[in-house]
Amino acid sequence: MNEPVAIISWSDGEATHSVRWRCEAGVPPPRRVQVVDDRTPADQAWRLASEGTGLLWRGDFQNARQLLQAMARRIDRKPRKKAGTPADAFNLHRQAQGQRARTLGMLLIPFDPGHRIPLRRAPDVERACTEAYGEASEPYVASLRELLGLIGAHEWRKKGVEIPALGSRIHAHYGVFSPVRGEYVDLVAKAPLPSGTRCAFDIGTGTGVLSAVLARRGIARVVATDMDARALACARDNLQRLDLGSRVEVVQADLFPEGRASLVVCNPPWVPARPSSALEHAVYDPDSRMLRGFLGGLAAHLETGGEGWLVLSDLAEHLGLRPRETLLGWIEAAGLDVLGRLDVRPRHPKASDPDDPLHQARSREITSLWRLAPR
Repeated sequence: MNEPVAIISWSDGEATHSVRWRCEAGVPPPRRVQVVDDRTPADQAWRLASEGTGLLWRGDFQNARQLLQAMARRIDRKPRKKAGTPADAFNLHRQAQGQRARTLGMLLIPFDPGHRIPLRRAPDVERACTEAYGEASEPYVASLRELLGLIGAHEWRKKGVEIPALGSRIHAHYGVFSPVRGEYVDLVAKAPLPSGTRCAFDIGTGTGVLSAVLARRGIARVVATDMDARALACARDNLQRLDLGSRVEVVQADLFPEGRASLVVCNPPWVPARPSSALEHAVYDPDSRMLRGFLGGLAAHLETGGEGWLVLSDLAEHLGLRPRETLLGWIEAAGLDVLGRLDVRPRHPKASDPDDPLHQARSREITSLWRLAPR
């Protein structure tokens, strides 16, 4: 059954207009919409957007980009609230991120059929929008902030991310988390394989990068699972690019496929929090659902002598969101033993940025590959 189409309405003084509203984060259209253009001051735009008024742009496209930047500067000038604990810092950071996204998301752009933007100096965004939205046979409105995200994702998809363990690039589709944190890929590339491993499962494959690494390590058959249609298409695309499509089977499944394997690998979202967009599902795992599901079902999907590899950052521990004792308790309750652990420190810029709101936790973060086996 198709979901109902969201509609956004506004008046331009002569008539009332209603068209489709598009928002990948699932945010409903603003109830109040005001038509604005090149003459609208940044202070006025920021004030209206902060109050929840949508600003439908009718001026020069490049001027709209400059206005969005001016609004962002006004938001970022607000002093940061002090946090008493790392958990408080995380929650305040998420609140600030959410408020910033909502305010900047109020600057709106009209689209004609075919993803054409009827504004002066507007770029050709048809391909970027088609990759995210599909075909467009009718006019619609979307936020400029989301459009710029679509354009950025399209460029990253074309460029790809270099993966040294593969000697090649992985291309992330829109809405699929890119493997920019390469340290976890290196762990899977270096960990000793269980003796005689001929079949492996990759749970929550995303771009398919870990499946590709396992196949390149000589495992004859890899089954990659995911629930998200975009991730499944992305994984298949990458595996075909790497000429690994015949060795890796990509299937839609909630965690495990049918059967057992000598090796089962899972890199679940690392932080137990509620995602606010499709992309954040790769970062935030509400109530650690995927992590607990993997641990709870692992023993039933391992062959005798097999191992499960849990790839997990301890950032949640340093944020005070999930104690190490809780993770060890879930491993114990699942009837699993820890055979060993490989650790690596993150290399991304935020790990050493003292101005980052979560610097206290990020500076202590370690990513680990836990080698697990049934007791």
